[in-house]
Amino acid sequence: MLDIRMPIGGMFALLGGLLAIYGLATAGNAEMYRRSGEYININLWWGLVMAVFGGAMLFFGRRASRRS
Repeated sequence: MLDIRMPIGGMFALLGGLLAIYGLATAGNAEMYRRSGEYININLWWGLVMAVFGGAMLFFGRRASRRS
């Protein structure tokens, strides 16, 4: 049986990784991040948050499937 945490975790991990890579690729462009306050690379930080959340969902989904 498929746990809902697995596809959700995979989606968040994939999209978070892509967003973090985009944030790293545009890190030198200060004009792009002017609206985010004091030049915070918002794409990098939210990409990392999404990737960590996705990793946690995958971890807990795998852990639950092993117990069954």
